[in-house]
Amino acid sequence: MFVPIIDRLIGIEVYATKSAGIGGTIRESVEDFIVEEILVDGSKAEISNFAQRQVLGASHIKNRYLLCVLIKRNWDTFHAVRNIAGQLGIDPRQVHIAGIKDAKAVTAQHITLEDVSMEDLQKVNVKDVEIRGVGYMRHKISAYYMLGNSFNIGINAINRPESTIQRQIAETIKELEAVGGVSNFFGHQRFGTRRPITHLVGKAMVKGDFRKAAMLFLAKPSRYEHPESMQARKELEATGDFKQALQGYPRQLRYERLMLRHLVGKENFIGAFKRLPIKLRLLFVQAYQAYLFNRFLSRRIASGFSLNKAEIGDYVVNVERSGLPFPAMHRMVRVDTAAEINDSIRKGKMQVAFPLVGFKQHLSRGIMEEIEKRILEEEDVKPEDFKITLMPEISEGGELRTVATPVKNFSLQEISCDKDDPQKYQARLCFMLFRGCYATTFLREIMKPRNPVKSGF
Repeated sequence: MFVPIIDRLIGIEVYATKSAGIGGTIRESVEDFIVEEILVDGSKAEISNFAQRQVLGASHIKNRYLLCVLIKRNWDTFHAVRNIAGQLGIDPRQVHIAGIKDAKAVTAQHITLEDVSMEDLQKVNVKDVEIRGVGYMRHKISAYYMLGNSFNIGINAINRPESTIQRQIAETIKELEAVGGVSNFFGHQRFGTRRPITHLVGKAMVKGDFRKAAMLFLAKPSRYEHPESMQARKELEATGDFKQALQGYPRQLRYERLMLRHLVGKENFIGAFKRLPIKLRLLFVQAYQAYLFNRFLSRRIASGFSLNKAEIGDYVVNVERSGLPFPAMHRMVRVDTAAEINDSIRKGKMQVAFPLVGFKQHLSRGIMEEIEKRILEEEDVKPEDFKITLMPEISEGGELRTVATPVKNFSLQEISCDKDDPQKYQARLCFMLFRGCYATTFLREIMKPRNPVKSGF
């Protein structure tokens, strides 16, 4: 089956299903991509119908952290946080989130604001951003408290008959259920949809080449990005002149301009990266971990081995009552435990997992060890390289990630005529995914896009 080049660039080399895709596009309007966060206590950050309710024990008694629901429309999470912090007069590090949400979307999520009162929220006036106070807490929110996300997605411009759309979606869902869920690939957002280079920057950092990392981030152009940005990068790539680049880089390339200011007159590439938020720097290294994981998973599928049946040497992790995988509780499959473990997988109590490569994380054994070692050799990288001595704060020890994830509460809400082209259709899908999983990975199986960028991925 045809797999687009841009998918292959981020390590996604296969589909898990053989059914035909329905095609179409997503994100033609931000209202066609709605995300609402769900916490482990069942609390949902709702875009509408907001009602005061008990969330994670928050109360009206003033405490260090103010829990809020943040609703944003067409905003990058980090940029929204920075603007909110600026208006409240606090450091962005005093704004805590459970998870990063899609930029080109309408999203609702929980955040905590440190040393901020309910009354202070009146100071926030950011276009297309709303903050609703919930109550005070003694602790800040983090990924630990997040269960997952509820999605309401419109797929537009589908050039198929209504009956065919219904049938092909049903066939894809049936195939996914048979293999234990969606292949748990990291989606395009992790790498940069229009300019998938974050993992390349991360690899250069892991290899200790911060000059190369900086030039990839600043000067590697993409034909999918804005022409002004592409031209600015091409000029810097050709000249290496940081002062000239600073004058010509578009204002919206804020992080690039931060680095360029530091590099003018002093080529201190480590110092330039330190101008960026620590979370962003970590994302580069984590994107490279994600790329390697995608390659491991692609090779496993291409080799014909199941994702919901453990082989000797595979890691398996326990599944909590909530359905969340619990990587800290893991085992490696042995000959004498394989039958018992596969019985637990069938009952939904365990899942197969692969390593996110890091200096503490051991590789799999058996067939997966061969696959993982071969890919690491092709990449010329070793697990110990993730201990980054030149910038220790972005070192990654590694962990485990499940190879498949279930799609919860799936429904095809409606099929209607596309508002922009009555000859085509829109399909509205609702579903829930656990934290760390990507809606676009699921939509990719449903749509099988020929050109993910044009299709809105």
